[in-house]
Amino acid sequence: MSESDITEGNDMNIFVTGASGWIGSAVIPELIAAGHTVTGLARSDASAAKVEALGASVVRGSLTEPDILREAAASADGVIHLAFPHENMNDLAGAAVTERGGVVAMLEALAGTGRPIVLASGTPVVAGRPSTEDDDTPGGPMAARGANAELVLASAADGVRPSVVRLPRSVHGEGDKHGFVAQLSRMFREAGAAMYVGDGTNRWCAVHVLDAAHLFRLALENAPAGAVLHAVGDEGIPVRTLAEALAARLDLPTESVDAERLGFYGMMQSVDHATTAIRTRELLGWEPTHPGLLDDIAAGHYDG
Repeated sequence: MSESDITEGNDMNIFVTGASGWIGSAVIPELIAAGHTVTGLARSDASAAKVEALGASVVRGSLTEPDILREAAASADGVIHLAFPHENMNDLAGAAVTERGGVVAMLEALAGTGRPIVLASGTPVVAGRPSTEDDDTPGGPMAARGANAELVLASAADGVRPSVVRLPRSVHGEGDKHGFVAQLSRMFREAGAAMYVGDGTNRWCAVHVLDAAHLFRLALENAPAGAVLHAVGDEGIPVRTLAEALAARLDLPTESVDAERLGFYGMMQSVDHATTAIRTRELLGWEPTHPGLLDDIAAGHYDG
């Protein structure tokens, strides 16, 4: 299937959670440019103002308010679910439980309608090779969130058209201030060195935020029920190469360190996280067209 296969004249009203976030702020313009109207979930006045500025209507609420989510999903022609309670990142299992309540409410509203729901999840790690769309949902700390993705995919049996877009470690682009690379840049500037673990050969996958937004739209419009999709542009950048790119921009030396020195990021760099999107490209005709992560670093987007 190619993008030209999208049915014209089938504009939809889409409910987007996480609408004011980094990815949501790219998804909303992508949907509107394609002729869809958007209603975005917003928890605060600031988030609501941002969603409205993007051209969407606003529903005030959060993942802890199932009645609001159920009503918004019932009123929509489709749902893109991007929200996750990131304030609970020290308790990922608890955050996933919060997310699950909201997901259940939206699935109840969509049951029997044949309408689409697209959920954001993470790409899995497979030892010894790049992971693919056929591999199981992420284990480890993100296992609970992976279970939510499985719940959404299972809704196909209840007359919903679900799909899951798995995102890589970095969803990058100009304006990214809170992603992992932005945080690494801050850490390196404070430490006075761009650090990588061991020999630096473990890989780091990534996608440009605008390419990810495009895939969410294609999934909403055309993905078959139960599709698992990978929004991956850079299959795997060696972490030493990543550190060297940041070092060149920040005028810092590079340094190989033990994983403990980098804390959470040391744990991440100790795992080879390469991922492919071959099946996704074949299924939906999706092709990344925006700069890769190293290009965005070279352009100065992560200078601080």
